[in-house]
Amino acid sequence: MLLQIDLQAEEPIYTQIMHQIIEGIAKKELKPGDDLPSVRSLASDIGINFHTVNKAYQLLKQEGYILIHRQKGVVIHPDGVEKATEAFYEKLRRKVRPLIAESISRSVSKTEWEAICATIYEEIEPEEEQ
Repeated sequence: MLLQIDLQAEEPIYTQIMHQIIEGIAKKELKPGDDLPSVRSLASDIGINFHTVNKAYQLLKQEGYILIHRQKGVVIHPDGVEKATEAFYEKLRRKVRPLIAESISRSVSKTEWEAICATIYEEIEPEEEQ
């Protein structure tokens, strides 16, 4: 998986790294047990400070997406990502609520909001294997 980092974006680099790894897992481009580059290797490849990559990896570890081993390196969690819990749904509500409020204030209808969500979901959700 090749990360596309926009150094000029408003979104912090560590967040871009996190989001792209999570999306790679969602799309099944990254599978349980897959290796990720080391902190220093990824930082060097992107041309950023290794502390930025370390922050992304630590947050991914906290959320259960990856494991970090001193000898083995960084891997996608071999047991897969934990199913959504009530705590996850609450986090989701907290993150989505301001976006919905902003959308309503800009006269985006519920139907348009649902269509946008459905389109993004379809872009990310992997095709069913036949």
